[in-house]
Amino acid sequence: MGETTTARRPEHDQVTGPVAAVVVETPLAHLDRVFEYDVPDELAADAVPGARVRVRFAGRELDGFVVERRERAEHDGRLQPLRRVVSPEPVLTPEVLGLCRSVADRYAGTLSDVLRLAVPRRHATAERNLPLEPSPRAEVPAPEPGPWAAYPAGPAWLRRVASGEAPAAAWTALPGQVPGDDWPDALAVAAATALAGGRGSVIVVPDHRDVARLETALTRLLGPGQHVRLTADQGPQARYTAWLKVLRGHVRIVIGTRAAAFAPVHDLGLVAWWDDGDDLLAEPRAPYHHTGVVLGLRAEATGAAVLSGGFVRSLAIQVEVEAGRLVPVEADAAVVRAAAPRVSVAGEGLDEERDGAASRAHIPSRAWRVAKDALHDGPVLLQVPRRGYQPALSCAECRTPVRCSRCQGPVAVGASGRVPACRWCATTLGPDSFECRHCGARRLRSSVTGARRTAEEIGRAFPGYPVHTSGSGEVLAQVGSEPSLVVATPGAEPVAEGGYAAVLLLDAWASLDLPVLDAPLESLRRWAAAAALARSGRAVVLCGAPEAVTLPAIEALVRWDPAWLAARELADRTELGLPPAVRMAQLTGTRRGLQDALAQLDLPDGAQLLGPMPLPAPRRTGDGPAESRVDRHALVRIAPDRTGELTRALMALRAFRSARKEPEVVGVRVDPLDAF
Repeated sequence: MGETTTARRPEHDQVTGPVAAVVVETPLAHLDRVFEYDVPDELAADAVPGARVRVRFAGRELDGFVVERRERAEHDGRLQPLRRVVSPEPVLTPEVLGLCRSVADRYAGTLSDVLRLAVPRRHATAERNLPLEPSPRAEVPAPEPGPWAAYPAGPAWLRRVASGEAPAAAWTALPGQVPGDDWPDALAVAAATALAGGRGSVIVVPDHRDVARLETALTRLLGPGQHVRLTADQGPQARYTAWLKVLRGHVRIVIGTRAAAFAPVHDLGLVAWWDDGDDLLAEPRAPYHHTGVVLGLRAEATGAAVLSGGFVRSLAIQVEVEAGRLVPVEADAAVVRAAAPRVSVAGEGLDEERDGAASRAHIPSRAWRVAKDALHDGPVLLQVPRRGYQPALSCAECRTPVRCSRCQGPVAVGASGRVPACRWCATTLGPDSFECRHCGARRLRSSVTGARRTAEEIGRAFPGYPVHTSGSGEVLAQVGSEPSLVVATPGAEPVAEGGYAAVLLLDAWASLDLPVLDAPLESLRRWAAAAALARSGRAVVLCGAPEAVTLPAIEALVRWDPAWLAARELADRTELGLPPAVRMAQLTGTRRGLQDALAQLDLPDGAQLLGPMPLPAPRRTGDGPAESRVDRHALVRIAPDRTGELTRALMALRAFRSARKEPEVVGVRVDPLDAF
């Protein structure tokens, strides 16, 4: 842990009590509470509220945080003394502690699980090297509205932020790549407006490439040193130094990925996040919280303004808009039409008469013509929904997906010239060994063409033009303005200098066929993110749409009306009693473990139990003799205004099973994204 360093402490009268209330870092649910320890005289000055300490707990030394100093203990017995103070730096502020407790309660988790994500590990060198007191800074003047002038409600929202109010907005951003007028510039203006009013900001974006764009916009507007970034790719010292700058008041603007939502910003005045529907904003570790919910809870507790932005609107945001908790900030229809690209669907109208079946090929003739014409002016983007070469194979006769005979995993071709092999266990499929278990046919076909195969095809079709690929393993941040072909998977599209001359969205059916309830909205989100990278008024061609079907997601893309699709989907969900019109929780485990847990669960009145039922994708947990197969799950449905009752019941279940040391682990997730 390193040596103790001198740090700023709270006022003396707040730390004089001889008893320390400590949150101990333990994942056991039945121990999710504070424990009291005696404070030795030699540690009394350093064991301030918020400080890291080491304590003796259940026969072991564990880390913890002091959350309070008390004059007398609530425990009647003898108290264990604190072992040592790791650092007197009050890293756990009361605001962050309250936020972590709210998140744990909202998602039926433990405080310890949230704290390990909220407070980074200590780095002693960073504590020593950073000055305790911030340098005096000149006042920041309020910026011009800039990009917000394009939205009728934009300047008024900024004025309320500058005056210290707490307006909450759902912002539908205009597409386009105009320098100084893009979405990172708009977020930078919002943060600068809050700073001019004497308040800080937290802005969270999905990945490090978005952070880099936002950082460039902030530096251009405010100059260097006015913000810090908090991302997973930073080293321990760089990350802790940035976090300490926020804690000690050196800066008041924080940008970053998920964990930045917990940054201890002083005088918080604005919380903002971009692209609410991106799954990178959902924490993959317990308690599986969503960044938008965390920032919403934080704004509610601190009185900060709220801004959720994106090219499309998620259902969670649509719920808030319809409830009146978020006010939509949108451009007028005429402005949207002028900024949006020209979207067409390959295979419609004259395409069918001219090209026949070829109009719905992987890259139809309309897409070829658009790409050929656009390459004279600049780069062309091709979005491919799957990575790899041929990531899925099926029977050529009956279209049944090919599965591995050993583990039932999907069979794919990894690269040109390779034999088909299982993507799970790598078992190869010989040239004459395939026989369809349904129809007996022996020929294979590609179900989906991956990014690498598409790059190979497009390179042959347009010799002389460079081909760039961006996807898993190598994600490009930016490409130049010179003519080139860029093949990218969803979420990995690089920004082109000056925007793309054209965008081709391939294999639309593969996005629409995603095995999730949110497939229409997710498809639109992916398509819109790529289409928004095109220059204003340029061509976007959607290829591979299902035949003879006009789907709402496609209609919303062509009309560039994401709010219409979100409202339609929410109305359907409300009628059917599906999330987010209702609140859902998921319990997963083995057959026996889940059966026992459901018998122990005291559901509130009005809650509806669905299942148990088989998991779509069973998984193994544990090692050696303790390994078990998690293959069952159950869903609990309840009205949104009774979420607290459900989460308290789930927390009581976890604590009960933890105290009894039940051998079967049962997972609990509130608002699971992948259960529907």
